[in-house]
Amino acid sequence: MPLINFQKQFAEAVKNGTKKQTIRATRKYPIKKGDTLYLYTGLRTKSAEMLKEVICKDALDIKIDWYKVVLPTTTINYLEKLEAFAKADGFEDWTALLSWFEDTHGLPFKGQLILW
Repeated sequence: MPLINFQKQFAEAVKNGTKKQTIRATRKYPIKKGDTLYLYTGLRTKSAEMLKEVICKDALDIKIDWYKVVLPTTTINYLEKLEAFAKADGFEDWTALLSWFEDTHGLPFKGQLILW
């Protein structure tokens, strides 16, 4: 029963279904395919709002570096595909995704790509 909290900037995209994935640091008990995910914004505040309840379609190891995204079975390293990947995760473009991850986690980033 994993809870996943989203910043306000991503909440509407999660709610309306345009964001169907998230990239997270790997948890002590990693999310697994088939898990029921409870997607929220504002957790641990008075304004907490449940956005959706979904089933995890897949959970993959991911590494994000300046010029590529490495997944277990593929490496994305063409700008066109990196742009599409960033948009699928709710960012305006690849540069915005890189900037956010560098500021928030540092690069390179290793974690989990969670799809629903």
